[in-house]
Amino acid sequence: MDLAGLESEPQSTFMLNLRPKMVDSQYYLPNDIGISALDCGEAFRLLSPQEKLYAHYLSRAAWYGGLAVLLQTSPESANIFVMLQRIFRKQTPAQLEQAATAAGLSSAEYQAFLVYAAGLYANMGNYKSFGDTKFIPNLPKEKLQALVKASQAFQDQPAEMEALWNSCSGPLYSLEDKQKQLGLGDKGITTYFSGNCCLEDAELAQKFLDSKKLSAYNTRLFKRDNGGKACYEVRLASAVQKGQSGDVSQAFSLFFQFTVKRGDYGPVMEKVSYYLQEAYAANENQRKMLEEYRRSFTLGSIDAHKEGSRYWIKDKGPIVESYIGFIESYRDPFGSRGEFEGFVAVVNKAMSERFAKLVSSAEVLLPELPWPREFEKDTFLKPDFTSLDVLTFAGSGIPAGINIPNYDDIRQSEGFKNVSLGNVLAVAYATQKEKLTFLKEEDKDLFIKWKGPSFEVQVGLHELLGHGSGKLFVQDDSGKFNFDQTKVINPETKEPVSSWYRGSETWDSKFSTIASSYEECRAECVGLYLCLKKEVLSIFGHEGQEAEEVVYINWLSMVRAGLLGLEFYTPESKSWRQAHMQARFVILRVLLEAGEGLVGLEEVTGQDGKPDARITLDRSKIHTVGKNAIQRFLCKLQVFKSTADVEGGRALYEGYSTVSDSGAHNFLRLRETVLLRKEARKMFVQANTRVNGDSVELVEYEGSAAGLIRSFTERFPDDAEQLEADLLELNKRDAPCWC
Repeated sequence: MDLAGLESEPQSTFMLNLRPKMVDSQYYLPNDIGISALDCGEAFRLLSPQEKLYAHYLSRAAWYGGLAVLLQTSPESANIFVMLQRIFRKQTPAQLEQAATAAGLSSAEYQAFLVYAAGLYANMGNYKSFGDTKFIPNLPKEKLQALVKASQAFQDQPAEMEALWNSCSGPLYSLEDKQKQLGLGDKGITTYFSGNCCLEDAELAQKFLDSKKLSAYNTRLFKRDNGGKACYEVRLASAVQKGQSGDVSQAFSLFFQFTVKRGDYGPVMEKVSYYLQEAYAANENQRKMLEEYRRSFTLGSIDAHKEGSRYWIKDKGPIVESYIGFIESYRDPFGSRGEFEGFVAVVNKAMSERFAKLVSSAEVLLPELPWPREFEKDTFLKPDFTSLDVLTFAGSGIPAGINIPNYDDIRQSEGFKNVSLGNVLAVAYATQKEKLTFLKEEDKDLFIKWKGPSFEVQVGLHELLGHGSGKLFVQDDSGKFNFDQTKVINPETKEPVSSWYRGSETWDSKFSTIASSYEECRAECVGLYLCLKKEVLSIFGHEGQEAEEVVYINWLSMVRAGLLGLEFYTPESKSWRQAHMQARFVILRVLLEAGEGLVGLEEVTGQDGKPDARITLDRSKIHTVGKNAIQRFLCKLQVFKSTADVEGGRALYEGYSTVSDSGAHNFLRLRETVLLRKEARKMFVQANTRVNGDSVELVEYEGSAAGLIRSFTERFPDDAEQLEADLLELNKRDAPCWC
């Protein structure tokens, strides 16, 4: 599970006055969006030559695999990517500017184009990785067309570039209701399912996959009608093509037919496997890990990836840490399919020491959580918990912390690892006072001072004791229980536990559409609850008044984030687009409901005369009213999760997730205020590595849109043209499926 950032701070949005019809600014990336270089120079320099080589080849595998995200995001993302790559491989942003000026673009319009291109690269698609909202270029379509035609790439290959522009220019700018956000059926766009699929198809496919003991993590679902019978193709991501291996599983009935085939993202998966083969393993666990990963990406086997993950867990405390595969299921509208991501990072020893102390204290802290002992794992599996400086993070976005693997059966009985991404935290949460919204003036200086330290504590607790805690009650295929069903009492009903997971059912498959957000909410609540413990704060070096400030800002950050989360709610479909922000809104609702003046939320008028809001937190009531509210709510979350009580869990979670204009707070109106004062999330520029003779060099770029663009155009130096041709071919093959 990824821990995404708490921030989405306000910033003025840039709007051109050239468009006859103004569009909501949430669908643009502002020209002054924050773009920062992710610094890992010092960490990389300290690596040995062999470690640098290992990091290089793992990074290559990650970057190539990350291209699959283009095909996982939207029908047009891959074509836009190829068009931009071809333009910028011929001309740098500085060189292209002359052509842009000659084509009639103003400097602001050209900057808007660069920001759009940078955004496409940073999100690996034209939908925001955090919030799943579409973004379009903030310049008129005819101006962008003029720029494309003025480019050197167009001069050299006019027919090919014309075809590329025609293939993606329509959807590139389209803001039809369905295309404004990712979703299934009429709720949005998805390429995890063919365009004719709905929620019922996803549910039917899940039952089929469960019956065949197949994971959905590396799959997509395509449906066609054959004489009234629904024919489903479950496609596995693999280098091996369907023609080479044929079907791996089939199922038939009078009403439907299922076929499972290999070969999705084939050329991309082939590259991933190749570079993993090149990576030098420092020990036997790494060697076996890489071997299983290669098998997974070659054959499309999640079982092989799980086996690789087991060796990864055993590889304790490596200097170069990495993980790769179809990992997080946030963007699958059904909540079961993983988006590709791969990261390579170097251990930050100083911060890792603090996390090691937290791991050592885990067995003392776990019994403090507010559920009966029977609802906790039988034995705590001490994970690796390290702070890392990211060298490479390929995918749609970079989180602040991660708890993996996401396979519940491994996490429950074999272990997991936690990582906090230190250089991401350092850049992402630097805050300017004038951009802090929704806080009292006297809170702003405290917030700026203690935001970083408090979030470090929250990340640690969220990942280690949040995602790492709690037991799932399971009855396996042989009928054996992992708990005593005659004795374990449900603390909510005071009756014996009456429901549990059976056979191949998992948390994700059972709770599906709410699983990701619900679990993030549970982990966030664990962080809020345990940060009240003096021994926890002491581990991170906070004592006395300083410790109280950290607690206050951690809780204040959470309630503010709950308000900011409204940006990621879509009123038209009554749906949430971001798991973490939904979770934080739920926590805000719980703390508001606690009453007794703990949290205040009022609508006010800002100094600019426009609507504003103010959130307050009574620090004297955090340890009493606040703690009691989180304690009760957290216990319910865990009990419903442990007992596979989907009905109870949904009723609780969806109840608190409701955004309406009735009640004590008009959240729909507050959402408009949040949108008015929002800030676009920062984008990160990552370095490249390249082999030069016997050594590996780090190639760094400036923290700007131009720097981000250059990092991508130089990322695939050996086979850029073939790679682009492969992406276009993969996209063309599936194009009829999205209609």
